[in-house]
Amino acid sequence: MKIDPALVQLPAENGPAEVGPCASRTRMTILLAPMEGLLDFVLRDILTRVGGVDRCVSEFIRVTNTLLPDHVFTRVVPELLNGGCTFAGVPVRPQLLGSDPVCLAENAGRLAVLRPPGIDLNFGCPARTVNRHGGGAALLDQPELLLAICAAVRRAVPIDMPVSAKMRLGVHDDSRALECALAIESGGASELVVHARTKADAYRPPAYWERIADIRAVVRIPVVANGEIWNVQDALRCRAVSGSDSLMLGRGMVTDPGLALAIQAAMASPDANPASGVGAQPGSTERASPALCPVINWATLLPFINDFWRLVGTRLERRQQAGRLKQWLNFLRRHHPEAELAYGVLRTLSEPAAIDQWLALAAFNALQNQAPETVWLTNAIHPGEPPSKPRQGLL
Repeated sequence: MKIDPALVQLPAENGPAEVGPCASRTRMTILLAPMEGLLDFVLRDILTRVGGVDRCVSEFIRVTNTLLPDHVFTRVVPELLNGGCTFAGVPVRPQLLGSDPVCLAENAGRLAVLRPPGIDLNFGCPARTVNRHGGGAALLDQPELLLAICAAVRRAVPIDMPVSAKMRLGVHDDSRALECALAIESGGASELVVHARTKADAYRPPAYWERIADIRAVVRIPVVANGEIWNVQDALRCRAVSGSDSLMLGRGMVTDPGLALAIQAAMASPDANPASGVGAQPGSTERASPALCPVINWATLLPFINDFWRLVGTRLERRQQAGRLKQWLNFLRRHHPEAELAYGVLRTLSEPAAIDQWLALAAFNALQNQAPETVWLTNAIHPGEPPSKPRQGLL
């Protein structure tokens, strides 16, 4: 299912587009971030169906001292069996994580045989379990190692296969951010994603987008801005502060699956002012003005939630299924009040049949244009209870 463009059309009655340095750039390149344990191939499939995403990066594939077999790559990135794309046709770059240049290069060479649309290198993961083994953001204290890794991987894959990397601003501070970016470029990376926080910052706001501008000033490869982009105004401000026309969305996209579409529509709108980026402060939950925010509402989102649940049922073990749906609903609560109500009901359910019944009732209720707050939940939703009059519950 794809979103009808009419759902994201913005009003054009406010006059011609502004003439200025950004006037000819009416579209941003938007990447979907990897999120270990959350944004895997199942959610990638769904979010790219919604639209607005140009490319994805997979969650990391850990490389130690072993040459991995093909099935490890295809387990994490099953899109490799579909021409390297999601079913919506969006390319997915597998991401490798490790610290040994030789081992990473050998595995990149094997991965390249599967013809991915590029290979990404992880220099940004802040997780302790990763960092204590010398991977992810821990490498940002060793720019010379970053260069060696990038150079080894670049030599190991075909010249027409892009090699990209993702980094943070540093480990404890950002004093070596420029040095790291230059090392990655010198090693042969053709694109760099910068998460505008240090390892020590983890995911605490704010993101320091101005440091992305500093990195852009010293490298010649494209730089993608990442961090604390929750809404359209965040995106416009990030573009203005960082100077980057490319963004990577993570938690913001999981929370609001229509965010990429909204950003693209805002950029094409005469109401947008991407040159100034005036709006909410970074990390703010304030939404942009309605004129800038086409809405993917709950009724539009429900079919995607149903599709997600069906994919979870076919691709994940039974014991994982209910938890994955609840996990996504927990994120959706930030943007959709109906998800708060849904989460309150579904958190008590674990049987797939009960969840199937709830989703069917929710979809029926949305089609009937009933008030979204309540539906009649039958005893099928709560197995084991004696038959009784259907009771009111939360949708």
